[in-house]
Amino acid sequence: MIEYGKFNDIQLDVLKEIGNIGSGNAASSLAQMIGKTIDMNVPKVDMMRYGDLAEALGGVENLIVGIMIDVTDDLRGTMMFLLQKEFTHEVFNALLGAETRDFSALSEMDLSVIQEIGNILSASYLNAIASLTDLRISISVPAICVDMVGAILSVPAIKYGDIGDEVLLIEGAFTGREDKADIKTKLILILEEASLALLMGRLGVA
Repeated sequence: MIEYGKFNDIQLDVLKEIGNIGSGNAASSLAQMIGKTIDMNVPKVDMMRYGDLAEALGGVENLIVGIMIDVTDDLRGTMMFLLQKEFTHEVFNALLGAETRDFSALSEMDLSVIQEIGNILSASYLNAIASLTDLRISISVPAICVDMVGAILSVPAIKYGDIGDEVLLIEGAFTGREDKADIKTKLILILEEASLALLMGRLGVA
């Protein structure tokens, strides 16, 4: 049985390629949604401890948006996008012609827009996995939460605590914006152990 935290270099390279394909799909879909050209850098794929992830997101008390999607059918687990203010600022500016408002005062329309983005991004990554493995993968309606990093990360930690204290982290960056820094996105994917073994077997790196 393959365990989290024990991926070898070949397995991580394969997961990185999936992240690369998914990022390309996500950039294309998001570009169509906001009507602007968007590129994404080759994503960084690695294992990260929950505690380290919290620090990478600005600390446990930093306010962020978490979008959680349940993965079902042949693979079972959870995917979560963790979005910071820089990302939502660009989206609101492009779609609504408005600056990012305080995270604690987002309207229903604001949350609906972010939820749809989460749906697009998650489908892009999981479709990449499905196309490479011929697995049937379904996703739930995205659940969105605006809260502190510590509270958001506690949800998958409690749900999958028996698997381990590490998650698969795919860190991407939207780029190609003149005179502006790249906007980073963080995605965590947690699969049940049997699903992880199935995925690696289909990819030929079990």
